[in-house]
Amino acid sequence: MAGYLIVDGYNIINSWPELKEIQRDNLEDARIKLIEMLENYREYNGINVILVFDAHMVRGSVEKHEHYGGVEVVYTKENEIADSYIERLANGIGRLYDVKVATSDWLEQQVVLGRGAVRLSSRELHLEVMKVSKNIRDQYKLSHSVQKHTIEGMVKMRRER
Repeated sequence: MAGYLIVDGYNIINSWPELKEIQRDNLEDARIKLIEMLENYREYNGINVILVFDAHMVRGSVEKHEHYGGVEVVYTKENEIADSYIERLANGIGRLYDVKVATSDWLEQQVVLGRGAVRLSSRELHLEVMKVSKNIRDQYKLSHSVQKHTIEGMVKMRRER
């Protein structure tokens, strides 16, 4: 796999309309939906995705890494905001790999640019993810149509015997 996409999780949840709506009822559901969307995006584009949520306000929290499909989800430790973690990560891998950081935090965008990463606004990522979702749906419809046509042809051939 080539390249990394590092995502500021809460920044994206608070920016995308469908996630903001889900978040009103249940923040965990919004996180899960974002993970699902990014997993499809990751699989389609063949990149590494690291999704970062800050837990800096959670007393006693330690840095935690979880994997959902191919998406690595990081929860920062107490007193560490996602921006700090993302900056450190981008600094570590930004000179070795192609790295994009998705956030609409202007200051964060400037910092990661200086660390060798490319910035992607939450709106730009949303457009990319929606485009990938449409491509996946279109491919499924085409595949399903071809399969249906093939099966119908095989049934017709069998009946003609």
